[in-house]
Amino acid sequence: MTIPELLRKSKTIAVVGLSSNPMRPSYGVAEYLQREGYRVIPVNPQETEILGEKAYARLEDIPAHVDIVDVFRRPEFVPDIVDSAIKIGAGALWLQEDVVHEEGARRARAAGLAVVMDKCLLKEHRRM
Repeated sequence: MTIPELLRKSKTIAVVGLSSNPMRPSYGVAEYLQREGYRVIPVNPQETEILGEKAYARLEDIPAHVDIVDVFRRPEFVPDIVDSAIKIGAGALWLQEDVVHEEGARRARAAGLAVVMDKCLLKEHRRM
């Protein structure tokens, strides 16, 4: 599946590591995605609500289907996030710029998830 196809088909994006700090890149990307019509679900155990959406501590706590798991965490956290994304039946794993984990990407693909690595979702959406 191409990136434009993935972005057109997707409606719900769980942003792992989303910060309530407007100066953080995760906040800017999530705010943009909301403006573009996506439902953004924050995943951050330190938060209760971000951008008007309830925040969840873990992907497994989200009571809705997740099309894309967008990851704003360091690469060492990727294996656990991949396990959770597989467990919840997410459609895709998106690792933001500078988040590279080849083994995690391989496992996600093997489980049937589309994988995008080391790319900014906002920049790719604007290219469409």
